[in-house]
Amino acid sequence: MPRPLEIKSLAVVMPAHNEDQHIGKALAALKASADALHHERQDIEARIVVVLDHCTDRSAEIAAAHTSGDNRFSVVNVQLRSTGASRDFGFRAALESLRADDAAGIWLATTDADSAVPLHWLTRQVELADAGADAVLGSVEPDPADMEPAIHRRWLELHPFREDHQHIYGANMGIRASAYISAGGFPELRAHEDRVLVERLRHRGFAVTATDTIRVVTSGRTHSRAPEGFAAYLRSLAAELPTPASG
Repeated sequence: MPRPLEIKSLAVVMPAHNEDQHIGKALAALKASADALHHERQDIEARIVVVLDHCTDRSAEIAAAHTSGDNRFSVVNVQLRSTGASRDFGFRAALESLRADDAAGIWLATTDADSAVPLHWLTRQVELADAGADAVLGSVEPDPADMEPAIHRRWLELHPFREDHQHIYGANMGIRASAYISAGGFPELRAHEDRVLVERLRHRGFAVTATDTIRVVTSGRTHSRAPEGFAAYLRSLAAELPTPASG
């Protein structure tokens, strides 16, 4: 008999708003991770939903090129203008398509369209879920190629890579579907929807595991898509740095 917590199906949601500079790399990494999961766990049914939210660039064209012919992927266009609403829309669409008798056996993962997940990203989340985790919070590193070295160093000082870290990133999360439904899903917010959901999960007593074993590399840009999002935070770090004295 399988253990009650064993994951039998899985869905990934990747929201995107005008990410034609990054979405191709993000989808290639996600597809490789899904392939690795299939190699290790052929018993797990996987669905991947790309939610294009009010995209006016080439994101749709690029997404179609990367997902065409792969029936694990679906690409949907919405006009929600909200990362939280996009993630929730994608999860609920995926749940409708998955064949599962019990939401406790479904794992929901999410990342961003400007982020590249590691090869073992899904495999490791399933391992942690099967060990009892109701939610997994992975770590994130902004791409040093996008940043001034001083800003990257400051990031590393404030965000040490370790197990049981205190950080929450929508670009690197996984949640058991039963816990997601119980907590009400992602709120319809443009930023911090990830923090609100995790607070709800912890308040309800779900087992939340934070790990550095599935580190995601994300864009280090400092121009904001959301007023209080990741890019805005990186810009605030830059503002804190001392200004070089003029000669």
